[in-house]
Amino acid sequence: MRWLAVRLDLISISLITTIALLIVFMHGHIPPAYAGLAISYAVQLTGLFQFTVRLLSETEARFTSVERINHYIKNLESEGPRQITGSSASASSWPANGRITFQNVEMRYRDGLPLVLKNISFSVLPEETVGIVGRTGSGKSSLGVALFRLAELSCGSITIDDVNIAHIGLEDLRSKLSVIPQEPVLFIGTVRSNLDPLDEYTDAQIWEALEKTHIKDMVSGLTNSLHSEVMDNGENFSVGERQLLCVARALLRHSKILLLDEATAAIDTETDRLIQDTIRTSFSSCTTLVIAHRLNTVLNCDRIMVLDQGQILEFDTPSNLLANENSCFHAMMEAAEETLTRKN
Repeated sequence: MRWLAVRLDLISISLITTIALLIVFMHGHIPPAYAGLAISYAVQLTGLFQFTVRLLSETEARFTSVERINHYIKNLESEGPRQITGSSASASSWPANGRITFQNVEMRYRDGLPLVLKNISFSVLPEETVGIVGRTGSGKSSLGVALFRLAELSCGSITIDDVNIAHIGLEDLRSKLSVIPQEPVLFIGTVRSNLDPLDEYTDAQIWEALEKTHIKDMVSGLTNSLHSEVMDNGENFSVGERQLLCVARALLRHSKILLLDEATAAIDTETDRLIQDTIRTSFSSCTTLVIAHRLNTVLNCDRIMVLDQGQILEFDTPSNLLANENSCFHAMMEAAEETLTRKN
């Protein structure tokens, strides 16, 4: 912008100089009033040039958004239908058990990209808690993406209580699942609107959920209690408080399937303990998938799945994996203990 301003000023100076020279050379042929007007207009060109060019550049930059939206409308494929009339998932009782079955699942995020899940097959029993561990890029979060149909499968199928999720509406599917993300998400509004955005539950039910997540005292201590203001992204709450509010929101939904995507990765040990306690007590009747960042958070799971490069390496109980000195999970635990020892 500075270099552009210099060049525009040079053009203005050249015009002013040219006009001044013409006035001198044509002395006596141009009335003094016209000569003064010409010089006055030429001097004003300096600011006018810069304003006009800046306005044009800002207009072009803003129209980039219009071009992008137009590209999205014409070229991007839309998600599946929100609802499919007559599907078995429309019933309020589905899923009754929470059995999850992955059968030869393969998934990529976009055509032409490599597979992030490669021939994944496993079953999760009703009310079972499964810990999912692996290094960065192993496909842990991609399992959640496939379960919520944020990206469609390239091959295979996922069934919940014997219902193929590819044959049901996205709203019917996602409304029956709950997720507690790694980054807690709160929206501008009130505490109540964040916990119950569709206004489906009573205040008593919301207070019960807050009590179970050990955050009732904090909310009741706010100026307007449930109707207290929440700033953009919950900036007026700590990370731990935001995460506990997200847990309360998931608890209100009474879903049979819960996904924890490294929910305690960015919070302190005390809040981690509160969340783990809430999950053990309040979500005991749910089928729970725990994507782990800290290995000690999955030691209480019924089974542990070890992923690597989109494939299942091991899937067994924690005791069996730890007892096997050749298992990948055993090696990961030893590496974590060594790291902890060095820090201490």
